[in-house]
Amino acid sequence: MMYGELYKLAGWENSDGVEMFLTMLYLLFIAFFCGLVDSSMGMCYGTILSPTLLLMGYSPIVVVPSILFSQALSGVLAAGIHHYLGNVDFRLKSIDGRPNELGYIEAFRRLSMDLKVTLCITLLGMMATIIAALTAIALPRMILKTYIGILVIIMGVLLLLDKHLKFSLNKMIIVGVLSAFNKGLSGGGFGPIVTSGQIISGREYRRSIATTILSKALICIVGFLTYLLRFSYLKWSLIFPLSIGAILGSIIGPHITRRIKFRGKGRLILSFLIMTLGSWTLLRTWMT
Repeated sequence: MMYGELYKLAGWENSDGVEMFLTMLYLLFIAFFCGLVDSSMGMCYGTILSPTLLLMGYSPIVVVPSILFSQALSGVLAAGIHHYLGNVDFRLKSIDGRPNELGYIEAFRRLSMDLKVTLCITLLGMMATIIAALTAIALPRMILKTYIGILVIIMGVLLLLDKHLKFSLNKMIIVGVLSAFNKGLSGGGFGPIVTSGQIISGREYRRSIATTILSKALICIVGFLTYLLRFSYLKWSLIFPLSIGAILGSIIGPHITRRIKFRGKGRLILSFLIMTLGSWTLLRTWMT
């Protein structure tokens, strides 16, 4: 009885046992792969997973919350492991007392630079939905997607050429605004632009990747909760395997980031990945 109720909750009560197992295994594998790439490079989770699930016949109304939920879980875990391995510093070590006693501006100043950048990018990313509502309606989707694809390719080329500036928090705000604007317009381009934008702006690549991962996880939490306010239906038969696979991938990814040397193979891999994402965006835009 207990297993029957669990199957019903997950949406498997009418599924053949073998078919259900194979589907879950495939979802676990693809989520593991996406989680591994995302937690090690700071991008690709939704870019790969979303079209894959749609091709499998899942409706967008169940795909979106499933991706948001699984990416939020795996992202928070991956960020914690990045911090543990020393890839990034998310400690609140410089704040003594409550923020309202110090003043919120002074409390922000005392945060580690990694947390400052994370907060800037996260808050701007959350504002992207407002930009989408006000702006995207008036612009053709093909133009928006083409713009995103070209911009991502340019960022990849700049990384490949090892072009970078002197770091400053103001540059991070510009990166956050640009990436949030792009996400608000088309829903894409956030991960590769935030990661590459930070590196080009002078941030160390491990810190850039970990910061992007935590920012996306926090944005996904807000997105998932927002979804729940509008809809009540969740497909747990999709959420369960995606979450488990993504979590397993996120455990390994930060260790890969730790071992890769950016001045060598790391820069080439990251540049190629970003340019591939940009090219994929253009192909999907003009071939469909």
